[in-house]
Amino acid sequence: MSDAPWLIVLGQAAEPASRTPLYIIMVYMCALFALGWISSRLFRGSSKDFFVASQSIGPFMLLMSVFGTTMTAFALVGSTGKAFSLGIGTYGLMASSSGLIHTACFFFVGIRMWSFGKKYGYVTQIQFFRDRFESKGLGYLMFPILVGLIIPYLLVGLIGAGIYIEGVTRGMFPETFTMGAVPGWLTGLVICVVVLFYVFFGGVRSAAWANTFQTIVFMVMGLVGFIVIAKGIGGLAEASELAKQHAPKKLAREGLMSVPHFMSYMLVPLSVGMFPHLFQHWLTAKSAKSFRLTVIAHPICIMIVWVPCILIGIWAAGLHASGELFVPPIKLPGADGIIGTADDIIKGPNANAVLSMMVKKFMADPLLVGLFSAGVLAAIMSSLDSQFVCIGSMFTNDFVVPLKGQVSDKQKVWLGRSFIVFIVLITYIISIFKPMNVFNLGVWCFSGFSALFPIAFASVYWKRLTKAGVIASVIATAVTWSLFIYDALGNKGEKWFGESHAGEYLIAGVMPVTFICLASIIALVGVSLATKAPSQATIDRFFPTKG
Repeated sequence: MSDAPWLIVLGQAAEPASRTPLYIIMVYMCALFALGWISSRLFRGSSKDFFVASQSIGPFMLLMSVFGTTMTAFALVGSTGKAFSLGIGTYGLMASSSGLIHTACFFFVGIRMWSFGKKYGYVTQIQFFRDRFESKGLGYLMFPILVGLIIPYLLVGLIGAGIYIEGVTRGMFPETFTMGAVPGWLTGLVICVVVLFYVFFGGVRSAAWANTFQTIVFMVMGLVGFIVIAKGIGGLAEASELAKQHAPKKLAREGLMSVPHFMSYMLVPLSVGMFPHLFQHWLTAKSAKSFRLTVIAHPICIMIVWVPCILIGIWAAGLHASGELFVPPIKLPGADGIIGTADDIIKGPNANAVLSMMVKKFMADPLLVGLFSAGVLAAIMSSLDSQFVCIGSMFTNDFVVPLKGQVSDKQKVWLGRSFIVFIVLITYIISIFKPMNVFNLGVWCFSGFSALFPIAFASVYWKRLTKAGVIASVIATAVTWSLFIYDALGNKGEKWFGESHAGEYLIAGVMPVTFICLASIIALVGVSLATKAPSQATIDRFFPTKG
């Protein structure tokens, strides 16, 4: 294998790589600016329009915005890297289960939540929970927990985008940046500015417009990129044969993980039923009929995106094992605790960089690299915008308004905008430190939301559910999630609960989400049965008798 990649790592690339891909990305960012400006012209000035687009979104745009907001760097950069490390089983872990479970959540929970939002004018899920359980304090408990779980989700996008662009632009600026690549902090800054621009002025309507455009872009370019990469390797058969020869374990059905480990992953996609930003998109629907296309087409869209990413990851494993693909190593801080010194620890190939390395190696046309890269950024940014708007909405409607009481409609909009700016700044600063693997960070984030899903499900189906039960469930989720993530990441001594296995943290052979969900359900059901039932007025309001 040539020494050239290592020279680039050391910042000694001889000739700058073509900057055409970067120019294409810049044009794409300008197009988003323009789209954001146009969509913001339709903003009606009310808080309801800013937060839920006046419930005017039709079937196609609802599908694009809901699907787009569930596709992040976790689905593209993360899944490719996970397939590189784990193999074909990655598809079963998240993609196939997500296609079915997401759709079930939309059908059994989303439509009912939408109906309550339409009937009672909710713009956030916390407003629904406050009314459902007659408790203002419940909102103050849930607000910081939901925001705390969304921030890691935001980090998944910014970190994934930074790593991808760093790989694609490697060698473009040998005399300007380390490794000659656009650094992650700069990529994150540009993305934050662009997304902040259109959500600041247009709210969720601009996010829905941008999501529709970006979802089409990343689905089309993802398929094009997959075909080009496969052709560059020698075709689908040649690429698969290469993986079979040099990385046979990546294609094996046995030995990847135990059945309990695999089954515990099935709980992770339940998180979609509790995402605040997805709840907000549900509320934008014009009618219940708008959900039909989303319920039917969402699994198909997941397959279109995930299958190519996972195959690319498996092919990359074969190429890397044969010495034909360079994947930059993971750099950990040395003795001084600072990354970027001579004492840095080099540890294995960086799975997060696999997608960008495959693109750089097998897409000879810089124009095509630029278009594909725009598609990757489109997938990432189509989630960030919805999450930013939803956080601003929760701060305004679930924190400030209940505290102050009377707040004008104009003040609500500006409160939402101000908090969006604050969260963008905080998230960007944290992202610079790249806390962990994109896929694993996403799984931890989703695990917390999954454990809260029983609350959403029981809220619309179980009359006997009580405020005390919900509070106990939220606290149980927060405590167990915090203990497990501390044990996995922050506990420097011996593990208290689990153990590390093939890069994952397991407890008794299963994912931590299993025990977090179990604690949530036991607290929810047990305390609800032991406490006084909700008032008849509340039951009649949310479970009206037919006839």
